[in-house]
Amino acid sequence: MAGYVVNIEARSLENEYFREVLFTGPHNQLVVMSLKPGEDIGLETHADIDQFIRVEAGKGRSILNGEEHDLADGSAVVVPAGTQHNIVNVSQTQPLKLYTIYSPPEHPDGTIHKTKADALADEGDRVH
Repeated sequence: MAGYVVNIEARSLENEYFREVLFTGPHNQLVVMSLKPGEDIGLETHADIDQFIRVEAGKGRSILNGEEHDLADGSAVVVPAGTQHNIVNVSQTQPLKLYTIYSPPEHPDGTIHKTKADALADEGDRVH
């Protein structure tokens, strides 16, 4: 199939995994994520990857080079390469549902991490 078509809102909302790669192209990658209450992605910096994040449900906080912003359904975050960042689910009861686009791809095509622990244990997870 050329390209990829999905109802990204529905796919993001139904996702129960910490991370699932839906599509990988030569220059970008589409990933859905679900952060459990109180969970975060983890502080990270991508030296040569730009990232776009959109929240579909829940309440969260983005931290970009130490600057914090509240997030809710409809929030978008653009993370330029070289920016230290984290996304935190600030709810103690509801998951934070989001999707992200990496440019270029960050994870091997088809990657599924059911939990954050799975992601942390997968040291070979990065392609770029």
